Amino acid sequence: MITLIIFIAILAILVLSHEFGHFIVARKNGIKVDEFGFGFPPRILGIQFFKEIKLEKIAEQEKIEVETKEEAGVLKETVTDTIHEIDKVTQSRKWRIVWGNKAVEKLREENAGREGTIYSLNWIPLGGFVRIKGEDGENAQDPDSFGSKKPWQRALVLVAGVAMNILLAAVLLSVGYMVGLPQMTDQLSSETKVKDRRVEIMQVIPGKPAEQAGLEAGDVVVKLNNLENPRLKEMQKYVDDHRDEKISVTVRRENEMITKSIQPVVYEETGKGGLGVAIAEVGMVSYPWYQAIYYGFLTSFLYLKEIIVAFALFIKGLFEGAGVGGEVTGPVGIAVMTGRVARLGFAYLVQFTAVLSLNLAIINILPIPALDGGRLLFLLIAKIRGKENNKNVEQLVHTIGFALLLLLIVAVTFHDLRAFGGVFTNAFKKIF
Repeated sequence: MITLIIFIAILAILVLSHEFGHFIVARKNGIKVDEFGFGFPPRILGIQFFKEIKLEKIAEQEKIEVETKEEAGVLKETVTDTIHEIDKVTQSRKWRIVWGNKAVEKLREENAGREGTIYSLNWIPLGGFVRIKGEDGENAQDPDSFGSKKPWQRALVLVAGVAMNILLAAVLLSVGYMVGLPQMTDQLSSETKVKDRRVEIMQVIPGKPAEQAGLEAGDVVVKLNNLENPRLKEMQKYVDDHRDEKISVTVRRENEMITKSIQPVVYEETGKGGLGVAIAEVGMVSYPWYQAIYYGFLTSFLYLKEIIVAFALFIKGLFEGAGVGGEVTGPVGIAVMTGRVARLGFAYLVQFTAVLSLNLAIINILPIPALDGGRLLFLLIAKIRGKENNKNVEQLVHTIGFALLLLLIVAVTFHDLRAFGGVFTNAFKKIF
């Protein structure tokens, strides 16, 4: 249950920050936002802030100055010439509660003059949405509509969600570096503050002794025979020196201590003994706040680069017929990973959320119909053609694209349920 709550909270942060990017840039460019929703419809309730405009008639006396002659000279006096009515326009900021799932268009018809953004709370707690006026091509002639704006303004609105996800990742990593984030320590300067140095297994090589003994990526090496908390080079030397005998290896996996007896193998390439694992020395790295901000933004762009390369290799593999492997996961897989990361600690969860935010940014900018990148592609096509696209055709393409995305999510979810089915079975057993 705690894992589910954490997963929903992370998803809400990622999606709402993305939608907030669209929201704020649309507003800055004079585009009306009908609704900003927390969760997905149906709507429970919403709060609408609006300006109420009143027109009233008021009476005004127009006064004029006239000259009169007296013995002492010419004097002036003010007399009332006429009384007439004028129009007075007043504005006042007000708010109201909107109950139920009534459409924004219907609310607009029923409440003329009350056309502010509705900030709504919805029944399905999986992120959020923003409803921008004219985003689907309607009301294109209205000056506050998305469709009436210049192409560069519409492009800014579309890119804003992706930019906000990148900014969120940079902020999370910056805050993380202020308190400490897990990082490899072998290339850090001596001035860097590092806590909890440890040797961690990054990869278990198939067919080697470590895999046969049941060691896993993420295990922390606590002890080799009598050698406690070894450093990276110490471990490598110790295993090589004892390659002809079994070594008692103790690792920490979450909160559990596991001890295995492993016979090292000699690598043909180097002639040295090893357990069949890739290891790294990691620790909780922190910086002063001004350096933390720098490294937070730098790390986010380094991560972004690696994710782009990974996506490119994945897409290349698809075209080469490699198929979709186990590296692809969906909501179920992410939920399982969220639970595992959360058990490692808050710092790991912050880092994980930042990486998810960057992944969401990359996915949304891909030129796929129904995503921001797909809408940007149609905007570019219209710019090249020199005229607007057929809105019905464009909407049809986005609808088909959205349907295909849903099918993909269902397929990946089915794959995740097969891969992580045991996790959910054990969870239900604990509950019931």
